[in-house]
Amino acid sequence: MQKHSGTLKIGFRPGERPEDYEGEYQCFASNDHGVAMSNKILLRVSKAPLWPKEILEPRVVTEGSPLILPCNPPPGLPPPQIFWMDSNMNPIPQNERVSMGQNGDLYFSNVHLQDAERDYSCNARFNFTHTIQQKNPFSLRVQTTEPYNDTSFNATDPYGGRRVAESRPSFLTPSGIQSSKMVLRDQELLLECIAAGLPTPSITWFKKGAELPAKKVKFENNNKVLRVLSVSEEDAGDYVCTANNNVGMIRHTISVDVKAAPYWLDKPTNLILAPDEGGRLVCRANGKPKPTIQWFVDGEPLEAKIREGSSNSVRHREMLGDTIIFRSVEIGSSAVYQCNASNQHGYLLANAFVSVLDLSPMMLGPKNQLIQVIENNRTFLDCPFFGSPLPEHRWFKNGQGSGLDGGHYRTYLNGSLEIKRTRREDEGTYTCVASNMLGKAENQVHLEVKEPTRIVQAPVHQSAVRGTTARFDCKVNSDPTLPVTVTWTKDDKPLDLRWRLKKDKDSLTISNINEGDAGTYTCMAKSAIDQDSVSARLTVLEDASLHPSLSSALPPGRPDPPMDLDLSDPAARSVRLTWIPGNDHNSPITGFLVQFEEDRWEPGRWQNLTSFSGDLNSVVLQLSPYVNYQFRVIAINSVGQSDPSQPSPRYKTSGAAPDAIPRGLRGWGTRNDNMEITWEPLQDLERNGPNLQYHVWWRRKDSGEQWDSGTTPSSNYVVQNTDTYVPYEIRIQASNEFGSGPESNVVIGYSGEDKPTEPPRQLQVSNVDSTKAQVKWKAVNMSSIRGEFKEYRLYYSRKSSLVPGLVVKEETKNKGFYTTADEPSGILTGLVPFSKYKMSMVVANNRFEGPPSNMVEFTTREGVPDAPKFFKINRRTLDTLYLEWDRPLEPNGILIGYKLEYQAVNSSRPSSPTILTIPHNVTKHTLRLPDRSTRYKLFLSALTQQGSGEVFAEESPHFSNEVELTNAFVFSDFTPTPPPLATLPSTTIAATESSTPATTPLTTTTTSSTTTVAPPPTTTEAPPTTTAAVLLISRGPNLNVLVTRGPEIWNLTVDPNSVYANVSWRHSFPAGSSAFVLEFALDSEKTRKVVKSVPVMQQPPVTVADLNASTTYHLRVYSHELNSISSTWVIFKTKAAYIDQVDIATQGWFIGLMCAIALIILILLIVCFIKRSRGGKYPVRDKKDLPLDPVDHKDQDGSFDYHSDEDNKPLQGSQTSLDGNVKESDDSLVDYGDGGDGQFNEDGSFIGQYTVKKDKDETEGNESSEATSPVNAIYSLA
Repeated sequence: MQKHSGTLKIGFRPGERPEDYEGEYQCFASNDHGVAMSNKILLRVSKAPLWPKEILEPRVVTEGSPLILPCNPPPGLPPPQIFWMDSNMNPIPQNERVSMGQNGDLYFSNVHLQDAERDYSCNARFNFTHTIQQKNPFSLRVQTTEPYNDTSFNATDPYGGRRVAESRPSFLTPSGIQSSKMVLRDQELLLECIAAGLPTPSITWFKKGAELPAKKVKFENNNKVLRVLSVSEEDAGDYVCTANNNVGMIRHTISVDVKAAPYWLDKPTNLILAPDEGGRLVCRANGKPKPTIQWFVDGEPLEAKIREGSSNSVRHREMLGDTIIFRSVEIGSSAVYQCNASNQHGYLLANAFVSVLDLSPMMLGPKNQLIQVIENNRTFLDCPFFGSPLPEHRWFKNGQGSGLDGGHYRTYLNGSLEIKRTRREDEGTYTCVASNMLGKAENQVHLEVKEPTRIVQAPVHQSAVRGTTARFDCKVNSDPTLPVTVTWTKDDKPLDLRWRLKKDKDSLTISNINEGDAGTYTCMAKSAIDQDSVSARLTVLEDASLHPSLSSALPPGRPDPPMDLDLSDPAARSVRLTWIPGNDHNSPITGFLVQFEEDRWEPGRWQNLTSFSGDLNSVVLQLSPYVNYQFRVIAINSVGQSDPSQPSPRYKTSGAAPDAIPRGLRGWGTRNDNMEITWEPLQDLERNGPNLQYHVWWRRKDSGEQWDSGTTPSSNYVVQNTDTYVPYEIRIQASNEFGSGPESNVVIGYSGEDKPTEPPRQLQVSNVDSTKAQVKWKAVNMSSIRGEFKEYRLYYSRKSSLVPGLVVKEETKNKGFYTTADEPSGILTGLVPFSKYKMSMVVANNRFEGPPSNMVEFTTREGVPDAPKFFKINRRTLDTLYLEWDRPLEPNGILIGYKLEYQAVNSSRPSSPTILTIPHNVTKHTLRLPDRSTRYKLFLSALTQQGSGEVFAEESPHFSNEVELTNAFVFSDFTPTPPPLATLPSTTIAATESSTPATTPLTTTTTSSTTTVAPPPTTTEAPPTTTAAVLLISRGPNLNVLVTRGPEIWNLTVDPNSVYANVSWRHSFPAGSSAFVLEFALDSEKTRKVVKSVPVMQQPPVTVADLNASTTYHLRVYSHELNSISSTWVIFKTKAAYIDQVDIATQGWFIGLMCAIALIILILLIVCFIKRSRGGKYPVRDKKDLPLDPVDHKDQDGSFDYHSDEDNKPLQGSQTSLDGNVKESDDSLVDYGDGGDGQFNEDGSFIGQYTVKKDKDETEGNESSEATSPVNAIYSLA
């Protein structure tokens, strides 16, 4: 063993072998206070044995048959890696037909003739010794039934066209139809199925009674191997592999049993006790099978120590299975205790130091600290201490008060004091006092609260032309007692303040700007305890006068996506992301949004991670553990967001123990003898690692009992065999492979409830009126509820009505009363007048109701009746209304009559209402109207001794119509009179000739709410002037009834623009008392898909916005109250979107150009006019005899151009053409005698357009030149 360390170094002497040192090693460390020991270490010597020499005969196999070539490698430590090669050291290709099994053997599902073209050698690589052993090669002889044809071989027919018998699948490994497999928890499970058959079978897997966990399962070796990662208990079960080809199918079931080496549930921890104190060490572990717990003290079995020890040691220390209980410990009994949890698959060992100390409190932190904090921040004042027995600690402010705990103060067990939101009045001296029975110690902390450092006038993004001056403001407010330093950086680098850069107290000025000054400038104000910073970007522009650009005239647009994302500075929970911003398109980028995607929990879903200001392009991202991240960035300016950038490379964070505490912890019983503890599972990004488990602790409240615990991967845990409705203290902790997270606060839960045992007593009713009654009873004993008191529940039902002949259906209702008074009472409302009731009461908890109380019967008093069942105007002549109604559904008493009230509504003079009383046994009445041209409002109500009831109100229809008022509104006495109906449109029904007598009924359809008339063959809409009546012959007792059409919507028109439309329609609803809905739809796969519904309260026309340009819509209008009343659908298309383009006709340069052209044309016209007045007098005879050019040229467009050798010589008396060229004129009137239609003016001058003679014979030898006349000049300009 090395000196001054615990390292054991083994050296070999001459003649010694490494095998002599194989065995188990264990380290013990001891001093005067005890002995600690390590886990056992097994030392083995790695070996690479030689392959035994053997002579392998050639393997003879029939073509199409299966074959297994065994490997049987020599055992090594660790086991060797197997692979197959031929004698030329070429790997044997493996596929669906040929593959190597987990045991190293080479399997052929069926043999091809080509398999005999190579030999097969098994190789074993021993990685620890870096050696490879090779087995003698196998050679194959494949027998065939027909000769082999090399030319016919192809991949789809490896048998060269020969007939090879097909065979059903059979398993080469494993054998039989069922096998079993044992695997340890957290290890990998490998299941293998290799099948023989022709054609080669395909392998599939499934699990009986459950789905294969997609995130843990991998298929390898052409589906022949099923690999399950990190096995847990729920992976146990029956796995079935199937082999299938076109001949048949077979199955094999593998029963998997998951065992577990011990793992910790509650690991023992160090314990410090004072003399005469007590405590406990707990060692809890789980596994399969259940591990056994063995205790050691100072490296020796504790049981033996207890047996050998005195009665005094037994009295101070007791071992109860996985727990050691200490009572009234003494000085000198310090020791090291070891807990060993073991089963057949492994063991755990943990050391716990039990120290018995007798020590007065001592402060471990620095004395008289001065702490300066920023106002409104959370602050911690630390006060670490130690003592035995464990001291009590308290905090005082300015040496006064009874102790700080509560409000915005909170103390922690480690001695810290938290001030949740520090204010100015929290300044002062805080004293921490720790005390126990041996004394006390104290320490002071001086707290100063400072104002925050803030930049109140920040620099802003700006653009400046090269050569000008830019200024960034940065005004700072801070605490006057703290010195503040203001520094500037450019692109996160210190700024070199040269002669062009001037920094003063509140600004930075840059003069004579050039391209190198562009970048991001950051102002940072920093004090000793806080800082603030703001950044702004400077963009340098070229001088527009030197470099004109059209870009300044372009409107701003969305930025281009960032580019070239790069990851650097990797850490456990962070990484630096850098990118290059894209073009901002004339609108500065104000921010960047960073999004992430991970491939473990929600692959393919991009989520927002964080956002940054627009002056940054390199940021540090704070990440969660155990996540395989991928990032992208979106740029933002005033116009909108860019498209996302291309994703970054993936970055995987390492795992860690959970940081989060499960939320929503509660306990509640589902039966009377259990308690179900539930919580919200951690989110995917909070798991921080694999194999998430939840550790739950519970104990009865205020019992002082030890905590019971359990572990589960789900989000609930059921505690069995509890008492009924008992409070429990509950706490929870999440853990994974990397460790345990923080524990939750203690939550109070309750076990299950049971049925209450006591009924409410002395239930009685008083103060009964028509619709309510007062209920009184005696309270139950709260302990008899056997659960949480929820309410007293009153059950009541209406047995009958006191109105003779009125039959009611008995229906039981209930109402709850929550009260804890000894003599509770309540008011029961919603009763029906003039009725007989019965009721009883129970007490209820959350799950059960108790036994019922005594039954009580009572009757309600008479009330006012409901509205009449219906009220309609059956017929009306010019001055007569025939009214009909029915009794109310609920008279609520004995009817004594009806009250009919009517009043003119369209009279020019106000009139008082007229009231009529009608006997109770009359339901029809004929009303003669005082004025046939006046419309009336009618109100009908029933009467009892208590007064008139609910009113049925409606206006009389127009004098030429009759309306059935089954859809009329019901009004109370205070309901305002609705406005009259709008004028209905005129409807023309095509007339039909018929000789049928007038008594022949026409087809009609009548319901309780509407009258629907079968439509005539044709209907034509007319302007809405008057309402045309339709004469129908009814089957009812009243003949020749005039039925008006119901409310309608028609004449829907749309005036569309690009993004809005003006909509108008006509309707016959009451003006101001109806609402409409505009419904927009688009065509979608032969159906209409509603995309927009707009409620409208005002009368048409209306304007609807937010439409899409160049889109075809379907539109209808329907009533909000009566959805069945709708207009017909109309189709319209919005206009194309307006594009803001520059109109060339409004540009100054274009107007100037047009004016110049017009002026030139005017001058030319004047010149031509002058020339024309002189053009008839030029001589044509001087050159008339000149010969023509023998060559004439024909232009591409088919015209001819005649050239003369003297074309460039001006003739005497000839005129100059408009283009400045001079042509001679050799024209003679004789030459044109047979040509064009020349003619002379009155003054004898010749005018007209010369034409070229088309007959070459006539023109050959004569040269013709075209004279330039003013007329031709004008024509050419035109």
